[in-house]
Amino acid sequence: MKTDTADQHWNDEWAGLEAGSKWLSPEADVLDWAETLAPGARILDLGAGVGRHALWLARQGFEVVALDAAPDGLAEIDRAGGVETVTARMDALPFEDQRFDHVLSWNVIYHGDEDVLLRTIAEIRRVLAPGGTYLGTMLSKRRLPHEQAKYPGREIGRNAWVFEAPGTDKIHPHYFCSAAELLALFQGFEVLRLEDREHDKPGSWHWHLTMERL
Repeated sequence: MKTDTADQHWNDEWAGLEAGSKWLSPEADVLDWAETLAPGARILDLGAGVGRHALWLARQGFEVVALDAAPDGLAEIDRAGGVETVTARMDALPFEDQRFDHVLSWNVIYHGDEDVLLRTIAEIRRVLAPGGTYLGTMLSKRRLPHEQAKYPGREIGRNAWVFEAPGTDKIHPHYFCSAAELLALFQGFEVLRLEDREHDKPGSWHWHLTMERL
């Protein structure tokens, strides 16, 4: 059974995106992270969407590649120009080893079961140069009861859930984890920062993590 299917939802979202959408503004965490990076560093934006981070990073002088499985988002990036785009799955990155100095993946890699997630993390490590950083988010187990209170759901594999929530991406698998489980997933990385934080809605707990590739 294929579990990394959320790109189907997001491709439709990108095709109908409206001006002023929050998906067009870069996250504060990304702006802060960029200030710590060497000028001209090679960055992979994994799950780039419509390019809110990739386009901003390119304007700061970084060498950016935007990758996504949803072609309508990449089409928006191509229209803006200045960033190389690649259509591919997150667990099979079409790049040589150590291609990038840094990898960014915001609200992306938890869309799948544990097998997909482990392959994706292994691929991130493979394409990162030693000492390079990974900035990303994961879904916290603290969030799971809030989702269960809103929608009927079922666990399709360890920590991977789908919900009866038509019109949302929650009909596709999402992975929820504790801090200990998260650290076990990221073999070959050292933790630089790990914080469990609510996003814009109550109960929307996400892990914010910055890792260094050993």
